[in-house]
Amino acid sequence: MADSQTNFAWATLLDLDSPGSGPVHERLARALRTAIRQGRLVEGDAVPPSRALAEELGCSRWVVTEAYGQLTAEGHLTGRVGSATRVSWSPGTAAGRERSELQPASVRYDLAPGLPDLRAFPRRRWAEAVRAAVGAAVRHDLGLPDPTGHPALRGTLADYLRRARAADLRSAGVTVCAGVTEGLTRVCRTLRAAGITHLAVEEPGWPRLREAAASAGLRVQVVPVDGEGLRVDDLPARGGVRAVVVGAAHQFPTGTVLSPARRTELVRWARAVDGYVIEDDYDAEFRYDRRPVGVVQGMEPGRVFLLGSVSKTLSPALGLGWLVTPGAMAAVLRSANPVAPAPPVLDQLALASFIDRGWYDAHLRAARRRYRARRDLLVATLAARLPRGRVAGSAAGLHLLLHLPAGTDTAAVVRSAASAGLSLMDLSAYRSGKGGTPALVIGYGNIADADIPAAVDLLAEVCPFAGAGP
Repeated sequence: MADSQTNFAWATLLDLDSPGSGPVHERLARALRTAIRQGRLVEGDAVPPSRALAEELGCSRWVVTEAYGQLTAEGHLTGRVGSATRVSWSPGTAAGRERSELQPASVRYDLAPGLPDLRAFPRRRWAEAVRAAVGAAVRHDLGLPDPTGHPALRGTLADYLRRARAADLRSAGVTVCAGVTEGLTRVCRTLRAAGITHLAVEEPGWPRLREAAASAGLRVQVVPVDGEGLRVDDLPARGGVRAVVVGAAHQFPTGTVLSPARRTELVRWARAVDGYVIEDDYDAEFRYDRRPVGVVQGMEPGRVFLLGSVSKTLSPALGLGWLVTPGAMAAVLRSANPVAPAPPVLDQLALASFIDRGWYDAHLRAARRRYRARRDLLVATLAARLPRGRVAGSAAGLHLLLHLPAGTDTAAVVRSAASAGLSLMDLSAYRSGKGGTPALVIGYGNIADADIPAAVDLLAEVCPFAGAGP
């Protein structure tokens, strides 16, 4: 761990307000011991300086030094004068192996896209929301779940989508699902049941969306993306296509935003072919140059399915998402997905409580500030260390594109970076075919601010053109 307090949410990891008894230094030692034994802190991880941790936890420095001393005596920690105190032991348990497999020791810096800041997950408030949901649950809540989701969460999500995403719910309904991919699978089955056989997807795009469509029996055709988003004018050339998946607010992976003219053109196309738009609203809450743009669904609720989740705002581990369905397709959705499972009811009620209490909005406001500052640091560092690279798609979301000089072997760059402990993605991994300009997809959601300069330095070392003139 680096020394910056932004590198670990210590106050949430070591929740001293959680149930337990005894003096504060004993509770802190117990929390640290548990984190080590469960594999959340592993051998070699540094714990914060005693003064810094005391300030963050709101306790005296004596409390921290006593806890550190106890764990050092037990062999959990080790410390030397002039050096950080570090974890000196890791369990050989499944929990320890699980973290090791998810976060290999060889990955020093994670710039791969796809994750939010997991250090900043609001553990304390989420735990309180879970406790509130369990305490308030009535007998009927503990029975068989409603396949469309619990009414309390559906109502809360409807209110949130109206005010935050400018969605139109007057003739549409909300279904709770496990996430965007699972929701898309349901939509594709629905379209197939309605007689639609071909689906257009963006190129480049997220491969799992194509796989979900194909698994539902639809024939997938790709449509290119340019600086204004999806090339809507290419849709008529795709014979038989009456449905399209589009990331209007922030296309993955290019980061483009569907222009106002393209939005209007897309709605007109759907009307003309008696078709549907599937809007992937996966990380639209994070816009840094203006307020997040409203959804296309608000323009044409009778022809737009809207998909969203908390995977990019809270954590993919929650497995909670939503699907807004045109009213005329609600019955088809249910019949086409007769055994689609709903997420656990108590988790649904916890999310409803988390949103209703205003905690979700507060979390998003703090996250926007944090991600904006992190993006600015990353862009500035890339400009200084890789001046021949060109950044694009940085106005929103949790990743950006770094376009490289023509002829750069991006696959080789990614391999060399991985060998040096840096994880990132090649844009070509999201294309269905070969070709296209060389570029890297760089995520900044789940990397600590303090690690960005070192991560970019490492990237510069493996780029063949780094330091060269324009």
